[in-house]
Amino acid sequence: MAEAMVYLGSVLMAWNVCRYIRFSRDVSTAGNLKQETRILNLPILLLVLFLCGYLAIGFFGKPDMIMAAILFGGSIFVFVMLLLVRRITGRIQQNEHMRAEMEAAKKSSEAKTCFLSNMSHDLRTPLNAIIGYTTLASRETSSLAETKTYLKKIETAGQQLLDTINDVLEMSRIESGRIELEPERVCLENILSKAEDLVTPQMDNKRIRFIRQWEPQETWVMCDSGQLSRALMNMLSNACKFTPEGGSVTLAMRQVEKQGDTVTCDFMVQDTGIGMSPEFADRLFMPFERENTSTVSKVQGTGLGMAITKCFVDRMGGTIGVKTQKGEGTTLTMRLCFPAAERDKLPDTEPVKETHPDFSGIRLLLAEDNPVNQEIEIMLLSHAGFIVDCVENGKAAVDAIMQAVPGTYSAVLMDIQMPVMNGYQAARAIRALDDPARAGIPILAMTADAFQEDQKAARDAGMQGHIAKPIDVNQMLATLEQVLR
Repeated sequence: MAEAMVYLGSVLMAWNVCRYIRFSRDVSTAGNLKQETRILNLPILLLVLFLCGYLAIGFFGKPDMIMAAILFGGSIFVFVMLLLVRRITGRIQQNEHMRAEMEAAKKSSEAKTCFLSNMSHDLRTPLNAIIGYTTLASRETSSLAETKTYLKKIETAGQQLLDTINDVLEMSRIESGRIELEPERVCLENILSKAEDLVTPQMDNKRIRFIRQWEPQETWVMCDSGQLSRALMNMLSNACKFTPEGGSVTLAMRQVEKQGDTVTCDFMVQDTGIGMSPEFADRLFMPFERENTSTVSKVQGTGLGMAITKCFVDRMGGTIGVKTQKGEGTTLTMRLCFPAAERDKLPDTEPVKETHPDFSGIRLLLAEDNPVNQEIEIMLLSHAGFIVDCVENGKAAVDAIMQAVPGTYSAVLMDIQMPVMNGYQAARAIRALDDPARAGIPILAMTADAFQEDQKAARDAGMQGHIAKPIDVNQMLATLEQVLR
């Protein structure tokens, strides 16, 4: 009987050794306790020694009942203690997990509060200008010159509001993983020149000197030109915002190296502006971060531009850094690697820019369900000379095409989100008509769905063009001219 108790105690002690080994590994992994690993291993050694003692007594000794009971009781004691330790450790880990979740929820709540505060400010500021100048422009005492000034300021405030909304939506798409790069063959010098053309008026208004520094030879690569242009414009706009009148902003590019089919380039934007503190420089690329100074507080912006730029750089596998000092300006350097590309075939001479042709007498079919949008779009198109017929949904647009004599409408302008039948469904229904003349009519999306995936969805539905709302009249007429021609 005594020997059986010793053997049973030995088996239980062996089980304790195995359980403790697994327990110590779990604790070391979960708690990242590399330094405490030696201490955790010490009880394993002691338990193994106990097990060896149990086996030695069981095989070579003659234990009596008292000794067998002590050994068996010791095994049970170790088993119970290990069970308690595991449960206590599990509770501690569960509490730590709950504490971490509470901390994450607290930070999320603070971020949400910060987001709402920033959005309240950045949306209300241009809205206040729009409402205020609209009130002033509607006064009977306002002269024509004053009204034109108010309308110009309303346009500026509206563009600020649109930029804010675009930044917020762009950041949301980035965080949800919905944004994808669309590489194409481009010349980097052309992208820099376009960025210069876009930012020059802004610089001239503040009397800031713009300096360009890049090598004249052409560098052709595969990259998402839209995202690269957006990143450069974010960097240049920031430099312009925080550079006082009489300062300078430099845009530079240099080819660092070319290895095989990969080209590495540095893009640098340097300004002589107000600079920033080292503490804020560390948070520059975080969403909604703006330095809290009297100068910065007067500058309009969401604090998302550099965060969006950082996301683009990360997605491209590049790096971006900042060098700054209070009162001495800031230098942003973006390093990107591109697959090299062959030079695209370009015409020997640049095409002569033409004014928009006379659209008088050209009849269009407009599918739009919003009465306000209907009025605005009909007026804009009518002023350009078009004759516009309007329907309120996609199904009515399909019916109008089927009932009209072929050639009546030169094109269809199609909203996307409409009742009964949306724009995509209507476009596919038109393309599926039996009559080739009706099925082949040009269709353009005219919609507030303005992201790249929306443009792709329009093409997939059989549309030849995309016009984003709010409508840029010049862009709308240029798109219509291209499609109709």
